Amino acid sequence: MQLPELLAPAGDLEKLKMAVLYGADAVYLGGEAYGLREKAGNFTIEEMKEGLDFAHQRGVNFYVTVNIIAHNEDLEGLAEYIKELDELGVDAVIVADPGILSIVKEVAPNLEVHISTQANNTNWRTAKYWKDQGVERIVAARELSFEEIKEIKDKVDIDIEAFVHGAMCISYSGRCLLSNYMNGRDANRGACAHSCRWKYTLMEEQRNGEYYPIYENERGTFIFNSKDLCMIEYIPELIETGIDSLKLEGRMKSLHYVATVTNVYRRALNEYAKDPKNYKFKEEWLEELIKISHRNYTTGFYFEKPGGSEQNYDDSGYTRAYDFMGIVRDYLPASNEAVIEVRSKFFTGDIIEIFGAKTDTFIQEIEYIENEAGERVADAPHPHQLINVKVDNPVEKYDLVRRKRGDDNE
Repeated sequence: MQLPELLAPAGDLEKLKMAVLYGADAVYLGGEAYGLREKAGNFTIEEMKEGLDFAHQRGVNFYVTVNIIAHNEDLEGLAEYIKELDELGVDAVIVADPGILSIVKEVAPNLEVHISTQANNTNWRTAKYWKDQGVERIVAARELSFEEIKEIKDKVDIDIEAFVHGAMCISYSGRCLLSNYMNGRDANRGACAHSCRWKYTLMEEQRNGEYYPIYENERGTFIFNSKDLCMIEYIPELIETGIDSLKLEGRMKSLHYVATVTNVYRRALNEYAKDPKNYKFKEEWLEELIKISHRNYTTGFYFEKPGGSEQNYDDSGYTRAYDFMGIVRDYLPASNEAVIEVRSKFFTGDIIEIFGAKTDTFIQEIEYIENEAGERVADAPHPHQLINVKVDNPVEKYDLVRRKRGDDNE
C-alpha cells in the first residue's frame, strides 16, 4: 500500500544523516539565508551537496526552506540562490511569499514548489489558487481539523503536507509579531526569540499593580505556551484523511529528538502497512516519545478546536527525563562490546538505554569503560572520545545511547 511520506527536520548535516538512517522518506532543511530558523545549524552549499548525495543514495527526498516573509532587501541575491539550489538537484523548495514564488518560476521553472504553512493554507479555494500557480504541494495550516483537510483533498488535486509532531506556535500558523515587538527579532524572517514561552502576568490599565488572578503559581502564568503536538496514537486517521506527507517539527531540536521521533513514526507507519485492518497502537511508541525533551502533548486542532487545557500554565520549559549520552560507532561481536562516541559523561555503573533504527530499546548496566588506549577507567568525560563498553545484546552503528536523569549513576 502507499503510505504517506514521513518528512523529518534536519537542523544540520549530522541530524540530516540521522533522520535518513532512522527512517525518513524526506528531509527539510534551511540554507544560510531565506529560511525561518536562523538559529538552527543550517547548511552551506557544500553541506547541502553532501547531505543531498547522502539522502538521494538512500532514496530520500531533499527539500529546502525559502519561506521567509520577504522585505525588499531580502530579494537581493535570491534569484541566484534559487538557481544554485536547482542546479544542485534539490527535490523541492518550500516558500511562503508570492514574490519568492514568482522568482522561482522565472529562474527555475521545473523546480517543484511547496507552499509553507506560513502562507495560512486553511481552505480549498486557497489550495486551488496555489495549484493554479503551478504549485505541487501545500503545507496545511496547523489550525485545520481532519474534516477540513479531507475536504481540501477531495476538492483539489494537490499534495497536502501536515504537521503531526512537535512544537505549536501561539500565533496563527506561525505568523508572529511578539518576538519582533519584544526584542526586535523578526520571527517571520527567521529570528524568532520564542517570546511566547516567557513568563507573563495580566494587568488592567486602570489598576496598576493589580494582577489578574489567572496564574498557576507564584512565578506567574504561561498563557501563550502551547503544548507540543503528538499524533502517534492516530496513524489510521491521518492516513485515511488523505494526507500525503506527515511532517515532524524540530530543526532546532537535538539529534536524539530527531532520531527518536523519526524512528517511532517510521515503526508505526510500517506496522500499519503490514495489516491496516488489524493495526493496533503500541504504548511503547508513546513511551519513547516521552523520553525526548518535550512539553506535554496535545492533538492540536485535528479533532476539535483547542480549549484551555491545550496550554502549559505551570512553566515554559520542557520535560527532559533522559540525557543523550552517545552514538554507537561500531560493534565488536568477539568481545560483545559497543564502541561509543561520547556526548555526555559516562560513569562505570551507569544504567543506560540503547536503541536504534533496527535495535529495540534495551537497558544496559555499564560493567566497565575502556578508553582508546585499552585502559579501564572509572569515567569518560570528554565529548567525542571513543570508549568500549560491554553490552548484553548486539548493537548497530548509529544506535543511540541515553541515560535516565536523576539516577544515582555516580
